[in-house]
Amino acid sequence: MPELPEVETTLRGIAPHLRGVRIDRLLVRERRLRWPVPADTEHQVRGQRILELGRRGKYLLLELERGTILIHLGMSGSLRVLASHIPPAKHDHLDLCLRDGSCLRMRDPRRFGVFLWTPEPPADHPLLAHLGPEPLESGFDGDYLYGRARGRRCAVKTFIMDADLVVGVGNIYANESLFRAGIHPARPCNRIGRERYRRLAAEIRGVLTSAIDQGGTTLRDFVRDDGGPGYFVRSLKVYGRAGEPCPRCGKPIRRRRIGQRSSFYCPRCQS
Repeated sequence: MPELPEVETTLRGIAPHLRGVRIDRLLVRERRLRWPVPADTEHQVRGQRILELGRRGKYLLLELERGTILIHLGMSGSLRVLASHIPPAKHDHLDLCLRDGSCLRMRDPRRFGVFLWTPEPPADHPLLAHLGPEPLESGFDGDYLYGRARGRRCAVKTFIMDADLVVGVGNIYANESLFRAGIHPARPCNRIGRERYRRLAAEIRGVLTSAIDQGGTTLRDFVRDDGGPGYFVRSLKVYGRAGEPCPRCGKPIRRRRIGQRSSFYCPRCQS
């Protein structure tokens, strides 16, 4: 599933091509995404200008003159900006055709993505209203994490991946942040002190910022044509490295399941 750095990189890639351009039409080849694309969506967005692009968690937001398009890439989705006349490939389910002759094409082999239009403020939409703060904006810090952890017992990795607590800390970046903060991913979240949470919050910010700057860990979700790996994959310290030596102490990295997700950690450096 695309994580926050990948979604942010997608946003930065497509924004210059879409901002200020008027929509000619919406061409839907397959409505059966995670939620079916409503039948009136084509009528609602036709002729509107794309005023601005933004992001809330892993949702991309296309602000129009009379509403907002919400896009989520699901488990396997990707976006491309290309000429409208280029024939669609398999799993190219949707084209947002623009009056400059280009289109935003959505590919989604597993059909877990989202393409919805809302006339209401996007912050009020049921898919977004419950989301926690953005990790790179004010409102997220160690004191916030410490306060929210009181009275909870789940593993700290599960805790920081809860979108109701903070959005966008996916599996890869949770593993990396906990390693850099020296915290074992299975440690109960209510057994971590305030100072350790302050360090963890700083590491989450640092890891996500670096990943965004380096294009994330994969570029399959983006407008770029090469489809090559994101540079941040070269910076991963523990994720996907089970059995390899810890970059700090040399002890083999371990892998275990926590909250139904693979977790990677150093048994010596993380406690």
